[in-house]
Amino acid sequence: MHGLVIIIATLVVCSTLIHAAITEIHAEGTCAMYKNCGKKSFFGAELPCPYNGPAVLLDSEGSADLIDICGPHWGNTPVCCDVIQLENLRQNLRKADTLISSCPACQANFVEFFCSFSCSPNQSQFVNITSLGSATSGNDIVTELDFFVSADVAEQFYNSCKDVKFSATNGFVMDLIGGGAQNYQSFLKFLGDEKPLLGGSPFQINFPWNETEESIERLQFETRNCADIDERYRCACVDCPGSCPALPPTSNDRLCKVGAMPCFSLAIITLYVMVLVVVILVYKSIIQFRNGPFYKPERLRLLHDAGGASEDEEEGDIVESSELVEGDLMPTYYLHSILQSKFTTMALFCAQFPGLVIGLSLLITGILSLGWLHFTIETNPIRLWVSSNSPSYQEKLFYDENFGPFYRAEQAFLVSESGPVLSYETLQWWFEVETNVTRIKSAIYGTTFDDICLKPTGEACVVQSITQYFGGDFDNVDESNWQEQIELCTANPVDCLPPFQQPLKPNMILGGVNGSYVDAQAIIISWVGNNDVEGSTHVLHAMDWEVALETFLLDIQAQAAERGLRLSFNTEISLEKELNKSTNTDAKIVVISYIIMFIYASYALGKISFKSGMRSLVDSKFTLGLFGIFIVLSSVSASVGLFSIIGIPITLIIAEVIPFLVLAVGVDNIFLLSHELQLVNQQYPNEPAEHRIARTMGKMGPSILLSASCETIAFALGAVVSMPAVRNFAIYAAGAVFIDAILQVTMFVSALTLDLKRTEDSRVDCFPFMKIQLRRPANNEDTPLVEWIRTKYAPTILKREVKVTILMVFTGFCALSLALIPNMKLGLDQRIAIPRDSYLVNYFDDLYDYFDSGPPVYFVTKEFNVSERAEQQALCGRFSTCNEYSLLNILEQERKRPEISYLSEPAASWIDDFFHWLNPQLDECCRFRKGSTEEMCPPYAREWQCDVCYANREPSWNITMNGLPEGDEFMKFFSFWIQSPSDPCPLGGQAPYSNAVVADYERLTFNATSFRTSHTPLRSQDDFINAYAAAKRISETISRDTGAEVFPYSVFYIFFEQYGSIFRLTSGLIVTAEAAIFVISALLLGSISTALVVTATVAMIVIDIMGIMVLWGISLNGVSLVNLVICVGIGVEFCCHLARAFMVPSSDVLDISRSRMKGNDERVWAALVSVGGSVFSGITITKLLGVIVLAFTRSKIFEIYYFRMWFSLVLVAGAHGLIFLPVALSYFGSQGYAMKDLFIDVENHGFSSNRYRVLFQESDQQESENEDEEDSDIRP
Repeated sequence: MHGLVIIIATLVVCSTLIHAAITEIHAEGTCAMYKNCGKKSFFGAELPCPYNGPAVLLDSEGSADLIDICGPHWGNTPVCCDVIQLENLRQNLRKADTLISSCPACQANFVEFFCSFSCSPNQSQFVNITSLGSATSGNDIVTELDFFVSADVAEQFYNSCKDVKFSATNGFVMDLIGGGAQNYQSFLKFLGDEKPLLGGSPFQINFPWNETEESIERLQFETRNCADIDERYRCACVDCPGSCPALPPTSNDRLCKVGAMPCFSLAIITLYVMVLVVVILVYKSIIQFRNGPFYKPERLRLLHDAGGASEDEEEGDIVESSELVEGDLMPTYYLHSILQSKFTTMALFCAQFPGLVIGLSLLITGILSLGWLHFTIETNPIRLWVSSNSPSYQEKLFYDENFGPFYRAEQAFLVSESGPVLSYETLQWWFEVETNVTRIKSAIYGTTFDDICLKPTGEACVVQSITQYFGGDFDNVDESNWQEQIELCTANPVDCLPPFQQPLKPNMILGGVNGSYVDAQAIIISWVGNNDVEGSTHVLHAMDWEVALETFLLDIQAQAAERGLRLSFNTEISLEKELNKSTNTDAKIVVISYIIMFIYASYALGKISFKSGMRSLVDSKFTLGLFGIFIVLSSVSASVGLFSIIGIPITLIIAEVIPFLVLAVGVDNIFLLSHELQLVNQQYPNEPAEHRIARTMGKMGPSILLSASCETIAFALGAVVSMPAVRNFAIYAAGAVFIDAILQVTMFVSALTLDLKRTEDSRVDCFPFMKIQLRRPANNEDTPLVEWIRTKYAPTILKREVKVTILMVFTGFCALSLALIPNMKLGLDQRIAIPRDSYLVNYFDDLYDYFDSGPPVYFVTKEFNVSERAEQQALCGRFSTCNEYSLLNILEQERKRPEISYLSEPAASWIDDFFHWLNPQLDECCRFRKGSTEEMCPPYAREWQCDVCYANREPSWNITMNGLPEGDEFMKFFSFWIQSPSDPCPLGGQAPYSNAVVADYERLTFNATSFRTSHTPLRSQDDFINAYAAAKRISETISRDTGAEVFPYSVFYIFFEQYGSIFRLTSGLIVTAEAAIFVISALLLGSISTALVVTATVAMIVIDIMGIMVLWGISLNGVSLVNLVICVGIGVEFCCHLARAFMVPSSDVLDISRSRMKGNDERVWAALVSVGGSVFSGITITKLLGVIVLAFTRSKIFEIYYFRMWFSLVLVAGAHGLIFLPVALSYFGSQGYAMKDLFIDVENHGFSSNRYRVLFQESDQQESENEDEEDSDIRP
């Protein structure tokens, strides 16, 4: 590539010097220069001599050469160049042709521009020499001149070339011939700047744009437009926007918005406000009507109850009445009776044979736990979050099988936060660091970077770093001009090729640039390694070396800090290692959470009080709580063992979440059973312990069945999801909850029986061999919480005004949450997934802040026969007969709207480069050995040893593709091209395309081909998600328009496919789970309306959680999706027990309820009294204490996706279960059912009307009782 951008210097011709004045004559037919006069130095280029004389007429041979080079309009005219310079002109234009020949207009303008400068007979009219020097021979030579060019000509020249692509580097030709110029002034300035050491102009050529003297006439010639109407000059779409067809606009997938508010949100808020206004108006109308003179029930009530409300009514407590109890009139529900009978019978057996039941339970769970022998844990992110049947997974497999797994990348950022990072001392130190990196040997296999690195040329490793501008050798750094060297290399990377011979784009190696690259704030270093299939020897060796590199760079961080710099880095193994570290940290927090829930459960179950003295040792439930924890762990162990036998791997989410989930559910059932047993003990103190246990289970068993069934099925539905992490979680969670429920109603019932007998026998908890003689009987009074619910809380929330307020507040928050859902973010930022103190945190921050390049993306074709002309035209982009909507044309047009396509670079087109490699005008590209058509010439073989491939072919090579090869001939030339190097012909296919095309020479087809481009810099999860969606849309468009099967591939796509359907998946899972909850609730509760209330309440809980996710910065992803499924299951737990207590109220509670509360209000009150305390203390407080601990985790992902979501869940579900649900049931619940007494005891039956009144002793009487001193005798 050396010398391609210095055409001006090598094309200029010389003249003799007029000493007194330089270019005095500016006239038609007069030269400013003619012939060569020598060099500045031994290694310099020939420079022209000043000659202000008439143009010279060439001989016939020279004239023929001039016409051949510059065109027929140059014939028979005197010129300012000789035949030697014409030959140099030809050779250098051929070098430029390898870059610009695909665009005839650019090529024509390029030739005319330099032919005019070098040979125009009117050269003196637009060239003015301003400085002279002395050659080594002593002759005077031109060292500086002004070249006056028409602004229109310059602009049109620039415009014709600015979009021409150089596929091999995914870049533009302008980067090579114009230094990446953004306008015509910069373009010509780059051409004219003196850069002899880097192959630039050997003398200074200035392009003045201000006013000129009258004698000066700026250069004018007929320029060609890249979209010229003359087909001979018209460029293809890839190189000329004006030649491109307009792509149809993309469908507007963005949310409909009114201002900044989504239309959906506005509609929800508007609808809620309208409904709220209507409800308020109707409510006020009803109140006014009832207070009016025409409301007869009110008048009659005043006549019959002139005394007004009783004192008890004013206090909100329950007042007695002689009216019939609703429970006496309630029917029975057949299924209720069956379930009650079955659970009673089962519990009686478990209570009578506790040893047998516990032994069998331990045996079964032990056998299931043997499956741990087949236990496997899945940590691979791809197999964790991507289904093996998903399109992205299949596409990755196809890509890996055909092109090999994507490279292993090790990347580092050296950052200065106080100014420029580059200095001579820093460069010297960093050269040493990079040298030491190459010397690192791994601990196990002794692997070095050279053993595993990517070597495009077969020799040098790919290291993308500022050091490669100096060949990777510090000896090439000159302390006096290293800054100039960097400036020149960043301006024209092709002139500073690294040892691996691929240009380094400056934005890939320098970041934080504001102005000059020398002032960059960050150096970016990438070590690129080869990859292989997982578990291969190469991968094992690479991972071993990466461990050593990680250790080395951690040490280098300290050295960087001493220099006032900061080093951040990432290796291919870093993320997985740091994620595992996070998991180990989280495990400790989870264990602490379990312990706190266990301690609270033991305290709350035993009603331990320091005032109880020695009785607290008996009343303690520490052993029972511990046994409950053991049951939870046994159920989890059995579930893991069972599904491990089946072959379902466990995930870290399962390991961390399911024990917590099952413990939360299990503790709830412990509280419910224990609280109900306490009531039964008070009601039936004379019955055998086994009968009381059976009564307890007969009443609470169906409630446990309801919650366990809803939770199990809600979780099990997640098994239909294709995402492995969610599917496996759902399977394990459903199994663990189901097994736990079975153990709760069998094994725990036996343990509860033993604990009851221990308590009644006054034996010490944890030490049952120790017995205490207690004079004071057991405390069977209500807890303060139950007393408060009965006398204060329940009557308050059932007041008419309070109920209306509750409905408005809860539905309002639900409406607000619905309105917020469209604003929910998607994705899982890697910075969240790692511990707060991980070294990767700084790396990801620097990656987003300083790396100004997007990830590569490949558009891959499958089984496409490119050897046929129609298929060639469906892919190509740089020939006149390429399809209007070919693959390359579509990609080029999409690149021009990056805000939609997220594409930033021209696509690398192997087929266009291959066909242009065949162009006989590029006589350094395709060459056979003399006299052969089967053997290629070596790259630098002399002309007389070679024949140009397509020189004498008929039909000849042309831009219409008419003479291009097909079939066998195509495959033959392709096999030569794919092995040809990029030097001296930059169109050679070996380096840029050897891994981009998979040819099947036997079937004359291509198994796979890829076209590489790049995304725009992606700096957020939204960017990654939208980039993937855009690539899928583009590939579908290409497939439709070309008939080829095309898919996009980038290394991150496989992780972001889920977000294209995650809203649909989430809503589908939740709706399906809600439907299952409704069916089960309707069946087990015996009421469609009550089931609807429960289902709606659970739905409101989930909706509110999603609204809180938006407000609290919790994105929707696989982790939060799992937690939303948990929300459904836990939401049921908060609702179903109260709903069943409402449908089957305790007759003993209803016996007392002779009050103004009738109908649904009465049964709601009874339900709250019966199970409200257990829901609050057993479900809400237990979970709340366990969740609060999670706030102290070091893991950001655990803090956001577990603490925040579960904390919100406990508060929201607790509020809905204890506040909203009772009110909703009071309005919309159906008629209840009576519960049969399966243990009719004649002795106790006569006291049926009084057996529960002990519950309602006045609190002031309870407080006035003197506490007796307990005389105890402890004996074994």
